[in-house]
Amino acid sequence: MFTDMPEAALRTFRSAVVAPADFDEFWSETIAASRQAAQPAVFTALATPLSSVDVHDVQFSGFGGEPVRAWLIVPVGADPAHPMPAVVEYLGYGGGRGNPIAHLAYASAGFAHLVMDSRGQGSGRLQAAGATADPHGSPPAFPGVMTKGIGHRDSYYFRRLITDAVLAVDAVAQLPFVDATRIGVVGGSQGGALSLAVAGLRDDIAAAVASVPFLSDIVRATTITNENPYAEIANYLATQRDQVDAVTQTLAYFDGVNFARRASAPAWYSVALMDAICPPSTVFASYNDYAGPKHIQVWPYNGHEGGAIEDRAQALEIFAEVLRG
Repeated sequence: MFTDMPEAALRTFRSAVVAPADFDEFWSETIAASRQAAQPAVFTALATPLSSVDVHDVQFSGFGGEPVRAWLIVPVGADPAHPMPAVVEYLGYGGGRGNPIAHLAYASAGFAHLVMDSRGQGSGRLQAAGATADPHGSPPAFPGVMTKGIGHRDSYYFRRLITDAVLAVDAVAQLPFVDATRIGVVGGSQGGALSLAVAGLRDDIAAAVASVPFLSDIVRATTITNENPYAEIANYLATQRDQVDAVTQTLAYFDGVNFARRASAPAWYSVALMDAICPPSTVFASYNDYAGPKHIQVWPYNGHEGGAIEDRAQALEIFAEVLRG
């Protein structure tokens, strides 16, 4: 069933999210400090049975200079004399980078493809395995990462994950066979949220694709769905009753609406009107305030899977048109 407003109302909906006065300063200082602590990325070629692509195990510096793992998958014969466009992909909530053979589409289409691992995720039975630790503890938190360090902006988990996502682009841009002016970002759900955050924090992204993106109008989302991951926050606040104001203040620094208002790259969204995990109004909250050129694909009869393979096919078509020039 439909989980939210009618489509006509969604298209005019405006979020009440307000950016903290020091939002830009907070993110500028966070990213600058992590770049200052960064070490050169390490790309280790792997022997695989694949004949049309080369696979590299990657370790780059993310938040605070901490190591983040990734896969780099590129067409065989990548040549610095003919730099290619690149796609940086971010993963959905709970998943890790898994096995590189699950990520062959973009390299097969002629792009250098970096798949960023999500720190501290990738250990669920139905999720792809992760390989990156999150070496930060936190006060009491609800299971999952949504409430990890949520009492303050400096300690919140997504400060680290979003910084990792921004610096993943740095790692790709340094490659001699990549054209740093033709880098796109893509992801679904949590990965879509990271794509939009990167688009809002960098001015050198050529295209952003966000399928059924998570983490927009976050506080409102906790009141209109009982589904995880937003329900993690509601369950936390059900016992941590005195933390509502602090949590609300923290989440404003990580809300996709505030990143969207600062973005300039062309963006392609998708939204599903039967999505109870990322309610459609939260997606439109970000989309309607997105500052750059934008497009949205509406899937009326889908849940959080969105367009599934159709979303991925559209992303390939978008990058083929925009990044190949």
